Amino acid sequence: MASLAGVAAFLYPFVLPALEPAPENRARSTEAPLLFAMVTLLALFSILVTFQPGHDGTNLQQAAKSTALLGVLVSLDATLRLVPTFLGASPIFPLIMLTGVVFGSAMGFQMGALTLLVSAFLTGGIGPWLPFQMMVAGWVGLTAGWLPRFERHRVQLAVLATFAAVWGFLYGALMNLWSWPFASPGLEEDAGLYWTPSLSAVESLQHYAQFYLLTSAAYDLFRAAANVAIILILGPPVLATLERFADRFTWQPWEEAGAE
Repeated sequence: MASLAGVAAFLYPFVLPALEPAPENRARSTEAPLLFAMVTLLALFSILVTFQPGHDGTNLQQAAKSTALLGVLVSLDATLRLVPTFLGASPIFPLIMLTGVVFGSAMGFQMGALTLLVSAFLTGGIGPWLPFQMMVAGWVGLTAGWLPRFERHRVQLAVLATFAAVWGFLYGALMNLWSWPFASPGLEEDAGLYWTPSLSAVESLQHYAQFYLLTSAAYDLFRAAANVAIILILGPPVLATLERFADRFTWQPWEEAGAE
């Protein structure tokens, strides 16, 4: 539900070209608070559903442990946003990915969305862009849960590094969409980089490709490189630690079968 709401929020300016673009200082001023409330509430609701006793065979103790672990991981990853970075590089995304890989898509989505929420309060990054950042970071963790698992260590690491590189670029490409339709309010003629309601779907893609290459690609390159470096260096020990936690949370004591 949160993802569907996010997709609608990203794409509605293109689907409804009859709406006049808002002035730049009011862009996204209407739907951003609504999306923020919806994503936050749905993420918290999904925590209650996913970690409640009886869900996927979990008992009360396992549900409590999983909820506590999510809180610790979110807090730890949020503080990593305070680490000085260079251009678009950020250390927060690899832990979101690894959490999704080990604990599944649901926890991966919660990890991504809540990490951006908490880190925004720590860094003062609260604004109309925040719910869109939460949504895209949630998708990072969500899709990480879809990755196949391989027995061979090198193959698994190569898959994770490739995934991290792709999302390094994809995160920036998606985040641009929250502001790109409003980047040139009042523009009715083709200017080469910006979107106008008169553009066809193919022309919109061409314009956005030029806009992305000129404004965001360099930053996303540093983000992708940082993601890959962190995955290759710290991925194996962090992955092993998370897997040990997952094994302990799902361990059940041996019970003798009753005599028939």
